[in-house]
Amino acid sequence: MCRDPTDKSGGTIMRIFLTGGSGYIGKAVIGTLVRQGHAVEALARNERAVETVTALGAAPLTGGLGDLGVLNAAAARADAVMHLAQAETGDEDLAAATAMQDGVGTGTYVHTGGAWVYGDTGGVADETAPWSPPPLVAWRKPVEDAVLGRAQRGGRPVVLRLGLLYGGENRLINTYYTVPGKEAGVIPYIGDGENRWALVHIDDVAELYAAALQAKAGSVYAGVGGVNPTARDCAFALSRAVGMEGKIASISLEQARERMGPVADAFALDQQLTPARAEAELGWTPAHTDPLSVLARG
Repeated sequence: MCRDPTDKSGGTIMRIFLTGGSGYIGKAVIGTLVRQGHAVEALARNERAVETVTALGAAPLTGGLGDLGVLNAAAARADAVMHLAQAETGDEDLAAATAMQDGVGTGTYVHTGGAWVYGDTGGVADETAPWSPPPLVAWRKPVEDAVLGRAQRGGRPVVLRLGLLYGGENRLINTYYTVPGKEAGVIPYIGDGENRWALVHIDDVAELYAAALQAKAGSVYAGVGGVNPTARDCAFALSRAVGMEGKIASISLEQARERMGPVADAFALDQQLTPARAEAELGWTPAHTDPLSVLARG
């Protein structure tokens, strides 16, 4: 049984409100939280989303990120909030975050960020690395600054800067590499392909969100697996997954931009990141340490 949702003093079993529950990350997170015994309420923008989160064991709440009153009220009756949904703009993301942080008060608020904000890391880096984001994610800075600023006013914000996800649907990787590569008969990589991707498995990410419920206010964690293969090696693994082993080819950054749009600059980043802080402070250890094998299985 959940404790009184107005009591935000901590506890093992919690009532959690989250956005983005029917998405790639959200489905995995709901599954983990429900298995741990938490009561989950999930924002659902349409009937399909309602069916998805209900099947996972969450209680659906009809609405979207623009429904600030709905977000605020849901956060107010929760012990903790997780913002997983992808906003259309920085302004929308900040407005939603503000409404939910106002609602949850001193309860934990977990905000989703991304590791791409660090740009090229120039070797193995951690959460203290300077920001050098490609234009695609430059909007995250003011949002995260505002979110983390709540720690100075009694809030419990936590930011997870996720690496490039794989496993399950492989959302971005499948969308921009596997599917078009299979259609074209060759899996691409950008430039010489020696740039590294800071990968993290979707199941490990779900466990990280659960662990973050106990994080200290103002904490920031790199949600990465600690294994950073080259983009070329990832392309080769993907070629095996679709039955075209070894059919990979280099494309220029300009060609990638034409095919992929602004996300090409993010895929071209050379990133190596460590999960050491989350391991030390949250007791979270990525279980998936062989991403190339997973990518090769599809």
